[in-house]
Amino acid sequence: MKIEILGMGCPKCKKLYENVQAVLKESGKQAEVVKVEDVAKITEYAVMTTPALVIDGEVKAAGKVLSVEDIQKLF
Repeated sequence: MKIEILGMGCPKCKKLYENVQAVLKESGKQAEVVKVEDVAKITEYAVMTTPALVIDGEVKAAGKVLSVEDIQKLF
């Protein structure tokens, strides 16, 4: 599984990254987690607001920080 956190490094982006890491640790699942801060790459996903969560190439959420519980539902 590949998880991408799209955003320019703002506090909300960092919180989403932390929440993803927490879910992975709790669940014991393995995933490649990548922070994407390049605007060109972010726009390739047609994301207009960050942070955004992409799992295996599919945008799951944009413009909000998902809670740990919300992320668990996506896995």
